[in-house]
Amino acid sequence: MLVKWIRCTVIDRRGFERGQRKWAGLLGEPGFRGQSGGWSRGRDGVAHVFSFWESRAFYDSFMARSHDRLAAAQSGTFKDIQVKLFDYRFDIKTGFEPRFTDADVVRIAHCKVREDRVEHFALMQQKVWNPAMAGSPGMLRGLFGEAPGNEFLVLSMWQSAAERGKYRVERVERLSLRAQVEADVAALAGDVVELEPAWTV
Repeated sequence: MLVKWIRCTVIDRRGFERGQRKWAGLLGEPGFRGQSGGWSRGRDGVAHVFSFWESRAFYDSFMARSHDRLAAAQSGTFKDIQVKLFDYRFDIKTGFEPRFTDADVVRIAHCKVREDRVEHFALMQQKVWNPAMAGSPGMLRGLFGEAPGNEFLVLSMWQSAAERGKYRVERVERLSLRAQVEADVAALAGDVVELEPAWTV
């Protein structure tokens, strides 16, 4: 599975949201698995969108055919767009599906990992972080994805912000030490995204 992550700064909120609903046109595209997104809780005006495809081939075919027509509705409503593609590596918890109807919040961590530490980083994700997240109240499911250049995406879906709040500072610090995060990770950026049901396809 291919995961596409888009982050942008919105300059015309109403126009952007109107355009976001036009992406319902993705339904019926060969290889399309689902899409949703919402607003950053920590950064004003920043929107995140996540879409999921069976494979790179299906995604490339969509980009060549239908993408520009659907995207035209949002032209001029945002700036500073960043688009990243990740290959799915494994589930966090079990049975990841790109379903958003039961989730309120998506948490993302984008990691740039030192080249000689990639295998250790992936192993720690499986052995330390995944069990901790899977055991947290309100955590539904998630995935671990990889992009060229030793970049990784940890995407997790949560039932409510209050539940995610329980998975917090002292616990994360303890887990970070166990997983040797500082030795593995050269750069880390994260965000918490409040999902907008109207953006779900």
